[in-house]
Amino acid sequence: IKVLELGHTIMGPTAGLVLADLGADVYKVERTGRGDDTRWLKGFGAGFFTYFNRNKRSLSIDLKSAPGKELLLRLIESADVLIENFGPETVERLGVGYETCRGRNPRLIYCSLKGFMPGPYEKRPALDEVVQMMGGLAYMTGPTARPLRAGASVTDIVGGSYGVIGIL
Repeated sequence: IKVLELGHTIMGPTAGLVLADLGADVYKVERTGRGDDTRWLKGFGAGFFTYFNRNKRSLSIDLKSAPGKELLLRLIESADVLIENFGPETVERLGVGYETCRGRNPRLIYCSLKGFMPGPYEKRPALDEVVQMMGGLAYMTGPTARPLRAGASVTDIVGGSYGVIGIL
């Protein structure tokens, strides 16, 4: 199974990680020059990149350039799965949204991981901390009347894991 992962930070990389651990050939597509932001975290986040991206191959593509976009579309033609967790409407702006990708590969499984579903917040980017606060998890974790973020990126990890269930 060939997977193209356009994931960054935690949720997308979690989905790619689980598939890689299950034996899929996962290609993590990173932005040219800097790569995934977790490559540069310090302190408690210093191990995020190596942990969430083990068993993957990294590939640097400038998705904002015409040659980069065309390269990705050619890779999509032979992929089984594409995972993305960019902010709202980003893949459409880059020209690699669901309809475009399915046009290049009708059998492609396209997994789009987002913090918010269709509704009043759908255009907002979501961070794990925000979802923990809005969903009530932080209120169960912290002392009375003092919400506290859970120590791990629980909602991102669970969201990525459920993404894999959908892919399977």
